[in-house]
Amino acid sequence: MLRIGLAVLAASAVVIGIWNAVWPEHFYANFPGVALTPPFAEHYARDFGGATIGIGIVLVAATLFPRTVLVIPALLALLAFALPHAWFHLHHVGDATPEVAVLTVGLTLGQPVLALALLVIATVRWRGERPPHRERVLPMEA
Repeated sequence: MLRIGLAVLAASAVVIGIWNAVWPEHFYANFPGVALTPPFAEHYARDFGGATIGIGIVLVAATLFPRTVLVIPALLALLAFALPHAWFHLHHVGDATPEVAVLTVGLTLGQPVLALALLVIATVRWRGERPPHRERVLPMEA
């Protein structure tokens, strides 16, 4: 379940990132809800694409090597982007057609909801994985 969810998040991040970095005008014109907030800015579109590819790469690593040290930071990195992104889009669907509004809300909420669910699963699963806390004893000064 964890790996499948991570793979879905990784694939969506990489695909959306490449699409936006390589064909920003096409992404702007065709991805549901994006054109609701003009004007188009190639610089921001390509930057968003590159950043999304970066998050996707971290998610791919977490998918291939599902260790706490990779999974938790990968999901937190995605959430650092996805939660404010969702908040923005949820407050800018007013002029959308009903179809575009449904797609925008669904696509926007899908990532953070899945990431939060996976974060809970990973945290619960790996709670017992950590070595027991050892009290650190500092040497006493003579």
